[in-house]
Order: sequence, then structure tokens, then C-alpha cells
Amino acid sequence: MAIGRLLRSSATGFVFGCAVPEADVPLFGEFVIAPAQRGSTDVIGLVYDIIIEDDMFVRQMIATPNLDEVYIQDQRQNRQVPIEVSVLSLGYRVGTTWTQALPPQPPITLDQIKLCSFEEVQTFTERFDYLKLILDSRNAPVDELIAVALRRAANQRAPNEQRRFLRDAGRELARLLSRDLIRLENLLRRIKP
Repeated sequence: MAIGRLLRSSATGFVFGCAVPEADVPLFGEFVIAPAQRGSTDVIGLVYDIIIEDDMFVRQMIATPNLDEVYIQDQRQNRQVPIEVSVLSLGYRVGTTWTQALPPQPPITLDQIKLCSFEEVQTFTERFDYLKLILDSRNAPVDELIAVALRRAANQRAPNEQRRFLRDAGRELARLLSRDLIRLENLLRRIKP
């Protein structure tokens, strides 16, 4: 099921828009997927920012004293609330083969964005090369994104596999952050099973 349409993209990430009820807005740290190269590849990424834009009507409403709940519900349910979701690209799929690196081309505007299935998340996160892409990001709240993404990926696994997955992720983080022990300790504490 599509959750939005692409607004803009680059090799390192993309932004999509959606206008959906609050419960259906994508969550921080969710894995999403977008088609690229005319459907021959799929780009996978992590949601790292969600912006709910204002509009002129909302600007007028916030200055109204004693605003009736009917107007608030009308704004939320009947109007197009513009939501922008920023995604950090982590890899791509050609056929059934996943690559954890920046995609050869970004998705194209108006392409449909979908949430990744359990199987897609499990398969993509079997290796941890994507953690370096997150660590190198200049736009995302990196440590928070890593912790949430690893926990989300662990939850996509059977209960007896979750602990092993987080232990292996911790080992990879220790390798990547061996020169920043305070940061490493903070991250390990946050992903501890």
C-alpha cells in the first residue's frame, strides 16, 4: 500500500509527501521503499524527519480565541494537511539482490513510496553495512536514528533471533565507533535487549 508520493530526491535521500490521518503518518525510523530507474531498482531508506506544514487557514485559526473543536476536526479530517517525510537512502534492490550503498539513481518525482514489508526489512538488515551510511549522514539525527532503526529491525525477527541481531549490531557499532567510546556506550545502552 502506497503511503505517499515523491516530492524531491538526491543520491543520498528523498522527501515524499502525504496527507493521511495521524495514525497512518509514517514513523521516525521506519524503513520505506521507492522505485527507481524506471522500476528496475528499488531504493530503501529510513524515515529521519517528519514535518507537518502549516497553511494560511491554520495561521488564521491559531489566533482565534476559544476555537471550537468542530473547526479543528474539520481541518484535520477534511483538508489536505501537507506532511513532508524525509528519508535517508541506505541501499537498493535489483531483482532479489540487495546492495547496502547509495543507489545508482534516485527515485523520480511522483513515484509511490511504500512501507517495507517484514521480509524486506529482515533481508536488508542481515548485514550492517548500512550503519556507516547513517553515521555519515549530515542531515539526520544519527544516533537516535540508529537506535530506533535497529530496534525496529530486531522487532521484525522471531523473539529468539532478536537478541542475536542486536548483539551483532552492537559489535558492528563497536568496530565503527572504536574511536568514540562515549558515543558507542550511549548507543549500546539504547539498543540493549
